Formats: sequence, structure tokens, C-alpha cells
Amino acid sequence: MTKSRFQVNTLLMIYLVVVLVAAMTWFIPGGEYQRILKDGKNLVLPNSFTPGATVPQFLGAILLAPVKGFIQAAQIIICLFIVGGSFNVIQKTGAVTASIHRLAAFFMRKPHLKKFFIPTTMVIFSLGGAVWGMCEETMPFVLIFIPLSLSLGYDSLVGTAIPFLGAAAGFAGAVFNPFTVGIAQSICELPMYSGAGYRSLIWVLSTTCMISFVMWYAARIEKDPSLSPVNDIDRERKHSLHLDTSKLEPMLHKHKLVMTAFVVSFVVLVYGVFRYKWYIDEITALFLGLGLAGGILGGLGVDEFTDAFKDGAKDMVGVALIIACARGTLVVATDGRILDGMLHSMESVIRHLHPVLCAQGMFVAHGVLNFFIHSGSGQAALAMPVMAPLADVMGVTRQTAVLAFQFGDGWINPILPTSGVTMGVLGLAGIPWNRWFKWMLPAQIFFFILALLLLIPPYLMNWQ
Repeated sequence: MTKSRFQVNTLLMIYLVVVLVAAMTWFIPGGEYQRILKDGKNLVLPNSFTPGATVPQFLGAILLAPVKGFIQAAQIIICLFIVGGSFNVIQKTGAVTASIHRLAAFFMRKPHLKKFFIPTTMVIFSLGGAVWGMCEETMPFVLIFIPLSLSLGYDSLVGTAIPFLGAAAGFAGAVFNPFTVGIAQSICELPMYSGAGYRSLIWVLSTTCMISFVMWYAARIEKDPSLSPVNDIDRERKHSLHLDTSKLEPMLHKHKLVMTAFVVSFVVLVYGVFRYKWYIDEITALFLGLGLAGGILGGLGVDEFTDAFKDGAKDMVGVALIIACARGTLVVATDGRILDGMLHSMESVIRHLHPVLCAQGMFVAHGVLNFFIHSGSGQAALAMPVMAPLADVMGVTRQTAVLAFQFGDGWINPILPTSGVTMGVLGLAGIPWNRWFKWMLPAQIFFFILALLLLIPPYLMNWQ
């Protein structure tokens, strides 16, 4: 009941946001920037905004928004279905449970190593976010780290935070991320990956602070599990995963074969992303192959395999609908022609601020745009052609403008209910968004303030 209630309530909340955005098309000034296609990117021409009438969105648009959203988010939704089905097949073989038991027992026997578990794994994911823009790729890892965290005496929030917030910390403090820093700097006509020294310092601060937050919380939960906001969910999960028993599951030969295929698939995933720039389609195909291999190596019959796969995919239906509605907010804003108008309004406000406040205003503006546009490359293509010349006029270096975009895109995403990746991660984790929001809010406020502070030194040192 808890899970279905989460899906209905969250789905209703997201759909109300769609209705709210539709209402905004009735009173927010509209207009449009002119755009050009350059190097495969649809760029906005600065100073080309033309005020125009909005297109008020009626009931039909509100009803169509989830449909169009589903179509536009089809890649990530299909990925969730395949990943959910494949992991349920792996789980059905018993290999995951047996492996988690042994890994947890290893850390319990060596408590001096357990304290390194969270920081080590989060640094790895942070590097993934900082170097190659790891974001959607964290979703499959949630299904691994939740049972592992539960076995170590933590909760599902810790298991979700390790890959998701680890990568988010790196994404926000990225040094070489081609999808944010790379694209934004190319639009601003800056040397590719310039300013790496200050960004490296930011990455260290971002990663250290995020790890400290998760470790502080994990220590509290380890002492008193009742303090966990998801304690009721985890009690059911421990029972279903057989993690609440002291008896070790036997590690059979077929389990070893399944886990070997599991590890190999993740090695192939990392290699494919680095070497061949794999994205969602290739990753989805890889996990479909993993599910098939796991079923065969795990000795599942045809009926067992298909039933397990269908059950795993079926669990993702509620999440898919949530993602479709979340994407629908962008559909309504775009069709109503208020997105460019909002960007122009933000530009008009920022233009009258002190250079430091202007940089900080850019950060806030990107955070607002992020509510609608969750693609780092998409937001860069929309906003940076406007922000770059604005920075020149206001005495803000273009390098600082890129950093403001980087913060607005990276540190605000993990809490947004309209983000497909955030809702996908929470759907896989079975964590209600409202509980995640309350848990994340202190960290979110901290990182918001940290971003404002980190935008001051670039002005003082004329960071180029």
C-alpha cells in the first residue's frame, strides 16, 4: 500500500504542476528569441527577443501534456522498464541476496574498513559526474546500493544518495563535463575546459560537503534506525530481500556465474560510455542483455524469466507516468510560449545588479529554468547565448557566467519533482518524493548558500 500511495500522490502533485504552468500561460508575458543552428546546437541570438502574445493553454493542452511528455521522455522510460525487468530477473536467481550477505559480512568483520565505504564509493561517482557528466547512468546503481546499505545498518536514503548525490556533487563541481562545462564554454567562446584550477577546488568542496552530509546522516541511522524517514519502507524491503536474517544464503555456482555477468556488464558500461560515448539507448540494450544472460546462467525457466521480467517492468509503470507528467511541464511552457519570456524577464532583472549580484542572479535564474529544462546541454543552448553578452555588459567574466550555469544546473536538480532523472531514481528506490524533499532540504539550502559564496571570488580575482 505504501508504494502505490506514493505513486498516486506524487503523480497528482506533478500533474498539478502541469496545471499550474498552464495557468501561467494566461498571465506571464510571452515572446520569442530568434535562434540559429550552430555546430548542431540550436542557439538563442542575444538581444533578439521580440515580445509576443502567449498561447493560453486550455484543458486539451493539459490532457495532452502527459502524452507528449511520455513521447519526449520515451528513452528514459523504456530504460526504466528494461532495467527494472532485468534487475528483477537477477534478483529472482538469488545471486544478489547471496552476494550482499557476504559483502555485508565482510564489512561487519572489518569495522575499520566500513568507515571508508561511503566516502570511497561517493568519490568514484563524483568523478563520474565531474569528468563525463554521469547522471542517468546512476539509476541502475541505486538498485545495488540500497540492499548493500541496508545490510550495513544504514537505510534506503543512504543507498540512494551514494550513487545519485555522489554524481550530483561531481556534476555541480564539474571540471571536464562535456555536456555542461564543455558546451557552455564553447558557446561563450572560451578555451575548452579553461578555469580548471578553480573548478577543481569547487569539486573538492562539493564532494567533501556531500560526503560529510551523507556520513553524518548514516551515523545517526546506524545508532537509531527509527530516525530514518523511510524506516517503514525499509522494514518491508529487508523482509522481501531476506536481509533481516542472520543466516547467510548459500553462494551457489550459478550465483557466481550471474554475478560475474553482472560485474562484466558494468565494466562494459563504463568502457562504452568513455570510449564510444554510449547514452541511454546503448545502456538500455546492455541491461536487456544482462537480464537475458542472468536468466540463462541463473537456471531460470522460460516462465520464471518472463514472469520475473514482467513483474520488474510493471513496478516501473507508476514511475513512467510521473516522468511523463514531469516532462509535460516543459511541453506546456513551450507550447504556451512563456519559456523565452521568463528568460527575458530574468535577464531584465539581472541587468541592473552589481556584478557579484549579477553572477548570483544568473545562478538563481538557471535554477528557475532548471525547473523546466533538466538537460544540461539543452539549458546551455537556451540560456548561455543570452547570459554571455549580459556578463560582458555587467562586468562579469564569461568564465563566471559558465560557473553560475553549472551551479544552477547541478546543485538544484536532485530535489526537483519535475526532473525525470530524480523521479526515476526515487521510483527505483521506492522513496516518496515528499520524504526525499524533507531529507534533502537542509543540504539543498547549504549548497545554495555555498554557490552564492563561491561566485564571489571569481569577481575579486577577475577569473578568466
